[in-house]
Amino acid sequence: HVQLVESGGGLVQPGGSLRLSCAASGDTYAIAWFRQAPGKERNAVSCINFSDGKTYHEDSVKGRFTISRDNAKNTVYLHMNSLKPDDTAVYYCNYNPLVGSPIWGQGTQVTVSS
Repeated sequence: HVQLVESGGGLVQPGGSLRLSCAASGDTYAIAWFRQAPGKERNAVSCINFSDGKTYHEDSVKGRFTISRDNAKNTVYLHMNSLKPDDTAVYYCNYNPLVGSPIWGQGTQVTVSS
């Protein structure tokens, strides 16, 4: 049973950067990052497919966020640059196994404020 643990959130000023980490305890084929702001739905931000390395970024973060993977550490990173107040949310990593329910991490808070 795969488990996901996020880390790296915090408080940052507008224009700043953060790196989020998602460490997986087992084998996965793709990992996605979602975020949920207060009173809003949880939406996908970025994802990476391990078989071909292809990535996806939601339009509002293109050019600012990058998703990458460290195979040796079985960890996926979300590099966030040029952060805006609208990026404030709880960020979750997600894995959808071929069998069974989606797996979520516990979430990490990102707050962008001056």
